[in-house]
Amino acid sequence: MARAANRSPQTLLVLRALLEQRSTWRHGYDLSKQTELQSGTLYPILMRLAAQGLLEEKWATSDTPGRPPRHVYRLTTSGIAAARELVQRDRPAAARLRPSKA
Repeated sequence: MARAANRSPQTLLVLRALLEQRSTWRHGYDLSKQTELQSGTLYPILMRLAAQGLLEEKWATSDTPGRPPRHVYRLTTSGIAAARELVQRDRPAAARLRPSKA
């Protein structure tokens, strides 16, 4: 049985960031910069959201020769709906999110 959606402030920051570019595959590093979350906080959130079926994840080859593949993430259709509902309930988190540079 899947865990219920996490409503921590950190998870809401990640969901907001993913909603901004919901059809774009995002690297964890980009999400970390945007949300200012450390990798020890961000990656467990991403893994949990993927396990709940809210995120798609895949390995993407690097554009830079010699660099290893990187894990990328984006919201699923059900993830978009769940993220919208969760962030709608928590408007104060919006003030904590840095604007995307993309």
